[in-house]
Amino acid sequence: MAGRDQLDGVDLKILSELQQDGRIRNNELALRVGVSAPNCLRRLKSLFSRGVIRAVRAVIDERRLGYEVVSFVSIQLGSQAQPVLEAFESSIAAIPRIQQCWRISGDTDYLLRCVAPSVESMRQQLLHFAAMPDVKNVRSFPVLGVAKDVPLPLQDVAAVSA
Repeated sequence: MAGRDQLDGVDLKILSELQQDGRIRNNELALRVGVSAPNCLRRLKSLFSRGVIRAVRAVIDERRLGYEVVSFVSIQLGSQAQPVLEAFESSIAAIPRIQQCWRISGDTDYLLRCVAPSVESMRQQLLHFAAMPDVKNVRSFPVLGVAKDVPLPLQDVAAVSA
């Protein structure tokens, strides 16, 4: 893999444990991966500073907070000019109910993951997208259920020898 960080077996164990429990205390993490607490903390800081770990977050159930509708939304723009892409990305960055936005290839330019408290609220959001400058096509794919949601697979990442 081009551009991959050099990770050894201990780093991969740390990542695996953190994907299971992001709140694990350093002493417990060190015990589970088989290193001293200071070594574990040093490695953690290194993983953060190198950008391997970008954030540690709570995974929240949207519906428990009143977001009854989760939808993937595909957006096709009328132009691929850099100023158009930048303007679109700037506009959507300001919309809190867009949780994620990916720039993709193919007939669709962007894929968004959006939440809304109701179908009507999502409909209004879709109308807002359609009215944005240079938006050519908007398609919504409401989520009916989650069939799989797992951490990043680490077993396929080859550890470097220390």
